Amino acid sequence: MHALTDRPFLSLIIPVLDESATIAAQLAGLDPLREGNEILVVDGGSRDATVDLARPLVDALICSPRGRASQMNAGSTASRGEVLLFLHADTTLPGNALAEIRRAIADGALWGRFDVRIDGVHPLLRVVERLMNWRSRLTGIATGDQSIFVRREAFTAVGGFPDQLLMEDIALSRRLRRIARPACLHAQVVTSGRRWEKHGVLRTIVLMWALRASYFLGADPQRLARRYDHVPRER
Repeated sequence: MHALTDRPFLSLIIPVLDESATIAAQLAGLDPLREGNEILVVDGGSRDATVDLARPLVDALICSPRGRASQMNAGSTASRGEVLLFLHADTTLPGNALAEIRRAIADGALWGRFDVRIDGVHPLLRVVERLMNWRSRLTGIATGDQSIFVRREAFTAVGGFPDQLLMEDIALSRRLRRIARPACLHAQVVTSGRRWEKHGVLRTIVLMWALRASYFLGADPQRLARRYDHVPRER
């Protein structure tokens, strides 16, 4: 374990479930960030070797009930950093991520997110990522794929992630937007296009837009999660 200052600047929180194929490589790539910061992996009940592979590569490994919201809340409770960064297990940060977050926080941001690029060759993925980034700047709503970061006091003030199975990132953004607009960083995180390409890019686009529209119209997130399960959720 790397030596930490009395209080880390950044707590990087990664919810995982059955990620043994990629977790070691992802955590190895994040190792330079552990100096003065901390990395926490929160496992939601993996049945593969994810926990054993991750444990020696992080500052804390936590087990919690399955579900991104509950896992990320558990990670935030166990963390010590001034700023929380929530990173999906299939997403890679840009090399200047820490500097960009420090700059945004120094400029007064309470929370923010990165632009996203979807890893994949299908031309529609370029459309999807551009729309995601544009929509986020316009609305002040961020998605988990964009790697949300937030000052601890702001996260605590809004009650963290709501206890719901889907759209927890949208709900958190709505809460945070009431106190401040996000810092929308142009630096890009790269998220896997595996779900899009495995189940059909156009089909997944239509499903996600339909789910998002239903959510904004007041549909129950638990019911939407059951619809989402028709396209298995990649963690």
